[in-house]
Amino acid sequence: MRPAFSLIVAAIVLAPLPLAAQAPRPAAPAQAQPAVPPAKPYKAVAVKLPAPLADATFEAFRKQLGEAAQKKDRTALAKLVVANGFFWEGEKGDRADKKKSGIDNLVAALGLAKKDGDGWDMLGGYSADPTAMPMGEKKDILCAPADPAFDEKELEDVAKATQTDPGDWGYPVGDGIEVRSGPQANTPVSEKLGLHFVRVMPDSPAPAPNQVPMLKIVTPSGKTGFVTADAIAPLGNDQLCYVKDAGGWKITGFIGGE
Repeated sequence: MRPAFSLIVAAIVLAPLPLAAQAPRPAAPAQAQPAVPPAKPYKAVAVKLPAPLADATFEAFRKQLGEAAQKKDRTALAKLVVANGFFWEGEKGDRADKKKSGIDNLVAALGLAKKDGDGWDMLGGYSADPTAMPMGEKKDILCAPADPAFDEKELEDVAKATQTDPGDWGYPVGDGIEVRSGPQANTPVSEKLGLHFVRVMPDSPAPAPNQVPMLKIVTPSGKTGFVTADAIAPLGNDQLCYVKDAGGWKITGFIGGE
């Protein structure tokens, strides 16, 4: 399941059509929305970012994957996927069709056949991530992105103290991320983030045309600010999984999806 603010990012990136281009819809009954807890100071919970996988062959494989994703080249991608045994781990178990090839299952898992989908962009994002972590007890299978190291109890305590959910929190992808005073990428910098969790607010602004999507966050001081949407990563991300055999690295599975 995607964390709450992953859905926020999807909503602000996939901006709605102008009203004139939308078909008329019947009015829906108004529903009361749960109140958003106010911004308030909180204890910073330290996070240690995962290290890149020290394997030159993995880096070369990711480069091939990125090129296939950029070109939307299914033929090239098929060479980077296991022929058989592909798994698709969802909330209700393995969703892979064992009668189909690995590439067919990957296409279904990421929605690569959808003309208006973001599956190829997702694949490009996975190719750019140099981290990977073992899949539970299956040490031969590595999944990316890797999770950061942190104290789960501390994050739970902070979420409770702020009347939020752990899914409302994310961590910076690097040290010194700039926080802007306004929702545009060129507004003044108000402060910089350290390596700790930050609260992401649900009322992040929809981007104007050709503008970078921004997230509204709360810093440990209790002040609100804005960061680029790609500067904060959620916990519980969907993961692409790999295995290395005599022929090199291959995509062997996917964890997540709706």
